[in-house]
Amino acid sequence: MADSDTWVGYNNQAGALELSSKFRFNPNTSALTSALIESQAPTEDPNQYMADTHCRADGPDTVDPGCLALSCPPPATGGAEGTPVIWKQAPKAITNPGWTDWIPVSGPTCLYTEEPADVLAEIAARILTDFQHLPINPGTVEIQPFPHTLIGAPTNTYTTATTQTFNTTILGQNVHLTATPTSHTYTYGDGTTLGPTPDHGAPLPEKHWLQDKTRTSHTYTTTGNYPITVTTTFTGTYSVNNGPPLPINGTLNLTTPPKTIHAWKTERALVADTCEENPTSWGCPQNR
Repeated sequence: MADSDTWVGYNNQAGALELSSKFRFNPNTSALTSALIESQAPTEDPNQYMADTHCRADGPDTVDPGCLALSCPPPATGGAEGTPVIWKQAPKAITNPGWTDWIPVSGPTCLYTEEPADVLAEIAARILTDFQHLPINPGTVEIQPFPHTLIGAPTNTYTTATTQTFNTTILGQNVHLTATPTSHTYTYGDGTTLGPTPDHGAPLPEKHWLQDKTRTSHTYTTTGNYPITVTTTFTGTYSVNNGPPLPINGTLNLTTPPKTIHAWKTERALVADTCEENPTSWGCPQNR
């Protein structure tokens, strides 16, 4: 076919599907016959067509019972088995038809020819690449306290990565994708890491800063400036034309922009007066 998608030309005469302008597919016999018209050009058909290999006739999650019972053995010894399909049509005036726009016109029947190509299989073959090129937001790394912390005390960190959804068109089909954060790797800038872990962390009330240890907190042992990042692993699912969600065989790792924490040390001493009583006492702001 000239078109790499699953759209095929259709001629309602004699109840047959024309695959491009060269062949006609008979849904009753699964036979291909020549569809060349020598005397006149075929009339422009107002519809576009697809072969639904999931055989959904009554709804996006409803499989036609005939497809479940249909056997498509190889037509010849050593040949390939066929695929049960239901042929559907939608007006060409609709650029990206939704589920309700597609109307079953024939089937279930067996599809043996490679044309039209199984668009669902083609989407499955490329979906990971499309998934990895989505504008997924990695979120940010949040630090408490920030921008300064104290060595020897737990510094709380967490990520704001969230589940995200996208609607796109692949090979002429409406595809809905979902990216879900499943694990995180925290890099604390001093040579230590945490993860991969499913813990995304959470903010603490200010009164608990530098006191409560969390599952994603980190304690620095020396003073310094440390860039902190979180790398999140996203898994995905996709559905075609409002079909059921299918898993994407692969993941995507995204890293947040770094934030630098300044780790300070503390010194302790016994003093006789408070800073209100003696503003020049050791440790008071006026004596620093």
